[in-house]
Amino acid sequence: MTYTLKQYLDADWHRLCSLVGAPHMPRRWNSHFGPRFAPVTLVRCAQTAHGRGWRRLAKLFSLANFMLFNIEVPARLPIGPGLVIPHPQGTVLGASSIGANATIFHQVTLGGRVADFEYDPSRRPVVGDSVTLSVGAKILGPLHLGDGCVVGANAVVLEDVPPGALAIGVPAKIRRQDSEENSHE
Repeated sequence: MTYTLKQYLDADWHRLCSLVGAPHMPRRWNSHFGPRFAPVTLVRCAQTAHGRGWRRLAKLFSLANFMLFNIEVPARLPIGPGLVIPHPQGTVLGASSIGANATIFHQVTLGGRVADFEYDPSRRPVVGDSVTLSVGAKILGPLHLGDGCVVGANAVVLEDVPPGALAIGVPAKIRRQDSEENSHE
């Protein structure tokens, strides 16, 4: 499904408000200037401009995001609705794609294992839906983060993470978060 800029921003705002315990807070024009929503607004403006073929304008939005919030996000990166970036500082989102309802904390890096200035999606991670990337997580290479997985703080992920799993450590080890494992505690 293709979303309009307004639909993306509505979904992003609703999810952010739900996470902070205010699911029915209306989005007003000044909401776009808050430190938790302004970077997402710029990501969506860049994404929309790129989708319409306005490449230079898209790059300007991306550059503004980098200059103001120290977050690097390619305008052509497909990101599903419901994006939340509570603290964007030092974040690099060089993924192949990011699914819906992603939560990405500061100092996260998604990218290739080697320098890739041409932005080849086949060298970059694919992030599923409802994924949480904790502070300082590094996800490198052509791997897949399954739906609902969590990457722990400062984890370095170099292999696929199954849906619903937890990746922790350096290099990351995979832990299941299913009811079978939790029932033994």
